[in-house]
Amino acid sequence: MHIASIVRQTRTIARRRAAVGGAIVKWAMAAHRQHQLIAAGSRAPDFRLARLDGGVMSLAETIAGGPALLVFYKITCPVCQMTLPFLERIHAGADGGGGGLRIYGISQNEAEDTREFMGEFGVTFPMLLDREEAGFPASNAYGISSVPTSFLVEPDGSIGRVIEGWQKAEIERLGALAGVAVLGAGDYVPAWKAG
Repeated sequence: MHIASIVRQTRTIARRRAAVGGAIVKWAMAAHRQHQLIAAGSRAPDFRLARLDGGVMSLAETIAGGPALLVFYKITCPVCQMTLPFLERIHAGADGGGGGLRIYGISQNEAEDTREFMGEFGVTFPMLLDREEAGFPASNAYGISSVPTSFLVEPDGSIGRVIEGWQKAEIERLGALAGVAVLGAGDYVPAWKAG
């Protein structure tokens, strides 16, 4: 082998390593990029997400009949597992409709896993799927960095309230808004728990 050939191969290998290294750095930066959580008072980002029971749903459809609570969650999250059954009480408390408040879960998991979660935790309110293979479009648009995170979206499309993690006082306020006593005498829950 000639020296010139060895030098060319060495340069080619070095260029390939640099290209791969640059791609890895860009991927790592993108993976760690966090979007800013949408604040109360902001306009809620629109979305079109698959419904667990079939079809698709947009933000406009969720708020067409009044305020809606959008609850972003993951099935493996212990705080989500604690929170969603209390939100189910709001949903079921007023003839299955939550009174003046409709609740929509936005699952970051696959459809089958979401169905299993709903069965295990007794959740019946409508579920939308924010799929990983689509890049979690709604979660990213709303700036989700931890779950559960809930947004009370008013009929005009503005965000009235943002709730991160478990907040007992906020759950009670949501229940009052829907005309439902969410917590009973035997419910010993913390005042706050991070998601």
